[in-house]
Amino acid sequence: MRQQEIDYILGRMLDTQENVSDLNITVGKPLQVESLGRLTTADIEPRIDSLTPFQTEIMALNLIGRDRRLLEVLLKEGSCDSSYELPGKARFRVNVFSQRGNYSIVLRKLETRIPTRQELGLPEVFVKMAREKNGIILVTGATGTGKTTSLAAILDDINEHQPVHVITLEDPVEYQHTHKKATFNQRELGLDFMSFAGGLRAALRQAPKVILIGEMRDRDTVEIALTAAETGHLVLSTLHTVDAGQTINRILGMFPREDENQIRVRLADMIRWIVCQRLLPREGGGRVAAFEIMGTNMRVKDTILHGEAEGKTFRDIIEAGRPFGMITFDECIVGLYERGEISEETALAFATTRSVVGRGIDSIKAKRGDATSGIKGLKIDRDYGKNRQDW
Repeated sequence: MRQQEIDYILGRMLDTQENVSDLNITVGKPLQVESLGRLTTADIEPRIDSLTPFQTEIMALNLIGRDRRLLEVLLKEGSCDSSYELPGKARFRVNVFSQRGNYSIVLRKLETRIPTRQELGLPEVFVKMAREKNGIILVTGATGTGKTTSLAAILDDINEHQPVHVITLEDPVEYQHTHKKATFNQRELGLDFMSFAGGLRAALRQAPKVILIGEMRDRDTVEIALTAAETGHLVLSTLHTVDAGQTINRILGMFPREDENQIRVRLADMIRWIVCQRLLPREGGGRVAAFEIMGTNMRVKDTILHGEAEGKTFRDIIEAGRPFGMITFDECIVGLYERGEISEETALAFATTRSVVGRGIDSIKAKRGDATSGIKGLKIDRDYGKNRQDW
């Protein structure tokens, strides 16, 4: 299979659906595309009903190209990441991985234009994040929830308003930032640096004011990121965690127990914002983001230092911090329901605490004059007990 044939197949797969986010190439399945969270068969000519191990391996080798480092990583670790450009059509983040002795491929389509905060529907508090001068901002969530896109929007805001040097360390480079007020240097893992920790150490000697780290993957990266924040840099990164409490615990879990108190002190001083994201099905098609946002204050610092306790959890702090831009997932989900962006079923399915979201939905229904219960035909039994016989 030649390179031109690979490009033809990828191009035809993109054309089979609107809003394609991923291309899935798996042995024993036809070519598939993911659109708006749903995986469907890509009907292209010539039709491929069931991919063979040879076909997926040839496609994987073509997508990796002649990169010996990636081949070594694939053979040693069982998966590798790279980027691929379909000339004039799209760029992809490519993951090739081994499964049961065969190779599968997932290609994430990368957007060419950076969406604005307004287009993404990001809360107003994201403007405050872009104005931070130092510290750490973390955007967390599961794979495919839009973490990189939210960070790109923050960086674009910085680019519009601040004449600073920005260095990004990515795997691979997803959004390509043009030079506006800021100066951007975007470095790609494997091409420009060999590890996030090594790239971050080098970045400290490259006079940036803002550093983006694609992902906090290990202890060394976290430790150097803390050092960068402590020396006056603004550090932005991602983690695969579901809420603020789990984010703090994940970072602490990367270090030995004897270092825990020191790391708690450093985190308490350096954390500025933790944003957690989920993507929910939107009414009428598409998806909409729900957020949990926690900013720093004295209560947050104290809880990071001493841990959560009864009546002193990160969730309690976020609920009390709503006037300062903080919000819980449940409050955000109830707001999305009130604006008609999601259904009641979706709101309850994605809720952190179903009872909280249920009460919020009932309150909205009551204001609208809608029924809050499916029970009908209730009336007072005025004759109850009048003819009762005493035994």
